[in-house]
Amino acid sequence: MAGDGSVGVRVFAVLCLNLLACLSAQGALAADCPGHPDALGTSRTLVVDPRQHPRIGTMQYPETLPLEDHEVVLTFDDGPLPRNSNQVLDILAAQCVKATFFIIGRMAQYNPEGVRKLRDAGHSIGTHSQNHPLTFHKMPIEKARQEIDEGIASTLAALGGDKTALAPFFRIPGLLRAEGVEEYLASQGIQTWSADFPADDWRHIPSSRVYDLAMKRLEAKGKGILLLHDIQARTVAALPRILQDLKARGYRIVHVVPATPERPATPTEPQQWQLHPPSENVAISHWPKIPRFVFAEAGALGAPALSNWGWRPEWQDLPQRRAHGVPLPREAPWPRQAALALENATITLPAPAQGIFEMPDRPWTAARALAASVARSRPVSAEQRETDGTKLVSAEAGASRRRTAGKSHPGHTRRIATSHTPGRGTAQATTHTGKRPLKRLVQVKKGNV
Repeated sequence: MAGDGSVGVRVFAVLCLNLLACLSAQGALAADCPGHPDALGTSRTLVVDPRQHPRIGTMQYPETLPLEDHEVVLTFDDGPLPRNSNQVLDILAAQCVKATFFIIGRMAQYNPEGVRKLRDAGHSIGTHSQNHPLTFHKMPIEKARQEIDEGIASTLAALGGDKTALAPFFRIPGLLRAEGVEEYLASQGIQTWSADFPADDWRHIPSSRVYDLAMKRLEAKGKGILLLHDIQARTVAALPRILQDLKARGYRIVHVVPATPERPATPTEPQQWQLHPPSENVAISHWPKIPRFVFAEAGALGAPALSNWGWRPEWQDLPQRRAHGVPLPREAPWPRQAALALENATITLPAPAQGIFEMPDRPWTAARALAASVARSRPVSAEQRETDGTKLVSAEAGASRRRTAGKSHPGHTRRIATSHTPGRGTAQATTHTGKRPLKRLVQVKKGNV
């Protein structure tokens, strides 16, 4: 109970300090904005320690600035650009509003006077790299360190080396965060700023659209860090209307500065660094503890039956099977595979006839095969082989005449002549002398007969 009481005292002290700060800020507004009784003004100054909260902005990080409901922090990137940035300074001055500017080192080199104007007007000055490369999420860490360090050096040089005028705030170009970059910034005591909502003023949209996006997204969040660009003409055109509507809707501007040994950080609680911390009125933050009940008995709940849905398959109406008085589970309604009973399990397929595979031989081939068989069965003399060869040719010629019988034409004559050469037999049949000559040549090696 003592711990709960101490927490309540701390929360009450923080609320009292915030209330006193708001009252003193409102009193200071009247003195700081003479001649502008209707100015929006700056409601309070928030002092933060970058080492305690190194990353802020719910667009990318879980923490954001510890703002109350309807509190807004204005931030501007990419300047200073003389024409547009000077107009932004004049608009803010007319409303007595303080903002935070993130400077590009190269722009500070070209327009150092613009950086000094920001300091003289009392705004917070952070850095935004040297050249604004949109590759921080993939460039080597050595290159990222160079961009960060050179941007700080260029901005500090524009301020004449006044380190007290440069806040340890840094916004990554394009919000293209990288873990190595964030770790390096944290090691240098630099706070990485994202945002809670943008107005998309870097896009090619009219100033009215910039105003609409800024107010709609602020209304959706209820509070937070607004991201704008002071180098854009559309932002210059939309800014007066944005500030007027902020005042009309009850929003208050908060100016953020870094803590120093002479200026300690504003006391806050950890939950205040969340955009929407759990409230005492939200039931989810006070769930009751689960009691440890002792159950007398435990039983299983019955599973729903198909009849609960008004559907009963036909197979459920079948009589239930039993085995030794014990009910058996019902068979599935779908058919099961069963073996077909065959009358004669042994089936003999008819064998193909031998004649299917027989091919008729040509007459002359059969004659040669017969002559070869005779020659292998008994030895014959040379004269006998010559005589057999003549007979073989005569037999083949007779077979040829029989095949062409009925196909002869008038005027054709047929003549068969044979000639013999020692060691080999040659039979040449020359037929048909007329309009359509037909030549047939048959050679028989006598040694194979």
